[in-house]
Amino acid sequence: MKITLNPDEEIVRTVKEGLKAKGGYCPCRFGTDEDNKCMCKEFREQIKDPDFEGFCHCMLYYKSK
Repeated sequence: MKITLNPDEEIVRTVKEGLKAKGGYCPCRFGTDEDNKCMCKEFREQIKDPDFEGFCHCMLYYKSK
């Protein structure tokens, strides 16, 4: 398993700006509960799944098998 940043630098820049503006919470989600703190709960769960390969919800990270 390997987790990398999205190779699209524009997406990475945009998402990182959103994270900064929201204090580390996913810019693609409403609310600021701990489940939305980057890396969000959804992606942490996907990381645990050995069959999952793909991007997190906001497209910042990519998990490869």
